[in-house]
Amino acid sequence: MVEETQHAYVRIYTVVRQIPYGKVATYGQIAEVVGGVTARMVGYAMSALSEGTDVPWQRVINFKGKISPHGMGLGSLLQREILETEGVEFDADDRVDFNRFGWLGKPWTAPQEAK
Repeated sequence: MVEETQHAYVRIYTVVRQIPYGKVATYGQIAEVVGGVTARMVGYAMSALSEGTDVPWQRVINFKGKISPHGMGLGSLLQREILETEGVEFDADDRVDFNRFGWLGKPWTAPQEAK
């Protein structure tokens, strides 16, 4: 079970690394592209990342276009600051406009094994 979860996290991180600078995706969108995982599992994968990771975790937000609360508020504030630095704008209700900043990523495919 642990190995299966680790493999799923690797697949999730591979997809999240594809989100371009200045764009965002939802937990559910990442789950759909990866396949076989839930939006909640994507959230768990993001929270399992260590500081200094190359995975752009800040680009994953909830389906309402908002940052999901985490890190006793400090993580949410940091996430917003990083996204704003990338040019992502928030409206008066703290939402991101998916029409302007949403990522329309291509489905992820597993790398082919050498034969």
